[in-house]
Amino acid sequence: MLNDHAKIMHAVAVSGEIIGRKKLQKMIYIAKKISFPFQEKFQFHFYGPYSEELTLRIEELLNMGFLNEVKEKKGGYVQYRYSLTDSGDEFLKMNKVEMPYLKEVFSDMNTQNARFLELVSTILYFDKLGKAETKEKVFTLKSKQRYTEAEIEEAYQYIDILKQKLNTISGV
Repeated sequence: MLNDHAKIMHAVAVSGEIIGRKKLQKMIYIAKKISFPFQEKFQFHFYGPYSEELTLRIEELLNMGFLNEVKEKKGGYVQYRYSLTDSGDEFLKMNKVEMPYLKEVFSDMNTQNARFLELVSTILYFDKLGKAETKEKVFTLKSKQRYTEAEIEEAYQYIDILKQKLNTISGV
């Protein structure tokens, strides 16, 4: 019944803590794109791929007491920290989530900043286009972020690293 909720809880649990709503959205999207079985639908939004379904599931998990959300004022904005509660941990112990290797991938992504993950997820969103077209989309749709050619190259390399990491640890 709560399979999709449990997957999100598992993602937060293996990360320990995820700082930022945008970062959480991007991490789930990137994981989905590199073959983890997240079911949420994503659309392109101001900050790249965004899922209303994911936002609603997170709200539900907060209301059920399975996730903890801490608001922090940071200068002129509010930042959110997500972690699993004791109740959430108990729920996961009783409802095993089979997502091998998610910890390795999420641990890596969690060390990246939200701006970089926004770029990575945007590139993955347009993965059906060629590299030149994708770059053009990034420069057009993300002009306020002022991504450089070097950052875009780094994002492509990072995608390859995540895919290789997954293939290496899964033995594919």
